[in-house]
Amino acid sequence: MGLGTLLLPAAALAQTIVSPATTPVGGTVVLTATTCNPKAGDAIFRVTGPNRDQNVRSTTAAAGGGLSAELFTAGFTLGTYTVTTTCGDGSSGGSATFTVTPIGAAPAGGGGDDDGTTTGLLAAGGALAGAAAIGATVMVRRRRRAAAPVA
Repeated sequence: MGLGTLLLPAAALAQTIVSPATTPVGGTVVLTATTCNPKAGDAIFRVTGPNRDQNVRSTTAAAGGGLSAELFTAGFTLGTYTVTTTCGDGSSGGSATFTVTPIGAAPAGGGGDDDGTTTGLLAAGGALAGAAAIGATVMVRRRRRAAAPVA
């Protein structure tokens, strides 16, 4: 019991941070293991999710301490990904998650502040695109009638 008591606080302090927690496809997230000592070697961030099982190696010291790396999410499938960190000395750096959303999607948790402006702009844009398509069809038909030979 004494050994477990001594090890628990160290494990509880292990922390991996992913910022931002939500990013569109093609966005960049910063992975930071705050408890990894840069002098002990590289941190390995293992990213797993809907279409990923990859390692990202970091040798970059984070501004607030620890190690960090940038991860570009081009080619990622929409969904939630888990990042588990192993420090250079073999200790756990903790874990965190992030979510990949469609391009142009609202950030997670941001839905409560919408005043309808975004929805209104999308509806107006759709109406304009539809009107342009109808107008182009009418113009083509008129040209065909004008070009038809007179009998």
